[in-house]
Amino acid sequence: EKPILPLILSMSLPMVLSMLVNSLYNIVDSFFVAQISEEAMTALSLVYPVQNVINAVGIGFGIGINAVIAFYLGAGDNREADRAATQGLVLAVIHGVVMTVCCIAMMPAFLGMFTSSETVIELGVRYCVVAFAFTLVIIVGVTFEKIFQAVGNMKTTMISLMCGCITNIVFDPILIFGYGPFPEMGIKGAALATGIGQVLTLTIYLVVYLVVYFVRPIRVHIRRQHILPGKEMVWKLYSIGIPATLNLALPSLLISALNAILAAYSEVYILVLGIYYKLQTFIYLPANGIVQGMRPLIGYNYGAGENKRVSQIYKIVLCMSGIIMVLGTAICLLIPDQLMGLFTHTEATIQAGETALRIIGAGFIVSAVSVTSSGALEGLGKGTPSLLISLCRYVVVIIPAAFLLSRFFGAVGVWNAFWI
Repeated sequence: EKPILPLILSMSLPMVLSMLVNSLYNIVDSFFVAQISEEAMTALSLVYPVQNVINAVGIGFGIGINAVIAFYLGAGDNREADRAATQGLVLAVIHGVVMTVCCIAMMPAFLGMFTSSETVIELGVRYCVVAFAFTLVIIVGVTFEKIFQAVGNMKTTMISLMCGCITNIVFDPILIFGYGPFPEMGIKGAALATGIGQVLTLTIYLVVYLVVYFVRPIRVHIRRQHILPGKEMVWKLYSIGIPATLNLALPSLLISALNAILAAYSEVYILVLGIYYKLQTFIYLPANGIVQGMRPLIGYNYGAGENKRVSQIYKIVLCMSGIIMVLGTAICLLIPDQLMGLFTHTEATIQAGETALRIIGAGFIVSAVSVTSSGALEGLGKGTPSLLISLCRYVVVIIPAAFLLSRFFGAVGVWNAFWI
């Protein structure tokens, strides 16, 4: 019943702030790792797609949990909302264990697909053995984040994400370069600093949940009697969670495919692509933060039969996303060399990066439509149409276009595939 714009802002702004701060995990890691060597930075760029898959599984399935909880709360069925939260958490734990084992085991072979440099492979393996040991922590943390979001408690997610990120920023230089009593760990220090931040984030969620549970209960509870998964609930969670996961994992497929294309020209371009994906998080995460705030609002109003409000929420968020993308385009056109200079001091790499940022930035504004539409469809429980939009954006068009254009224009052809 609240006015829509203030409601969206109250749900979205904490998420925008927390996601912007959270994006510093990758940015800060990359900034300090770049001080080690360009090989270390290249290793981090090659590991990034697998890290993104881990996050995609956690966030994507969390979106399924979030949407189902919000729908049942809107329909006034708290018992089913509790079942969704409990069974979602159990399945998330299983995902975390399986992914920890699989990702650590596959990394040497995965890195070897994109580089013949033993130094880069060794640095990459060193980083991911430590980083991927925290996979279960990441996925369970994201699950609690989505549960809190589903009941409108955005402040808890903001505080916990910010505390984790600040911890990472503090520990990164200490563990990488070995200040005070801490040993110099190099690239492994960056991974450990990130892991410590993620542990703190999860700890805050657990403490707040337990305190809230006994002092002032939220509308959703993890209940022992709902632990055994039921076929209908599992289907509902996965019918939204799987498309959302694939939605978020598609950039990893895209990056790996583009790395393979760019490797034929020079590892400099792989580095440029890696730096671009670090920088673009600052542009896309605010938009995604607004979409995350929108998603439970759309699910709740849809569950309550308020279809007119659902349409209004979508239109307002589309305008907000468009404004963010206009700003992102302007930044990439005006100061691309300064942005690249944060991660490398090699003149050739900076020049290649300038060209890439200016060309890729041309597609930001149009992408506001697909980002907002995918989030709205997920909020409505329509995961498959959302996935189709992302498939077109990340696979069906861009990979063939990048391959064909690279044959005529080299690496510049790959950058043009983005806006196409």
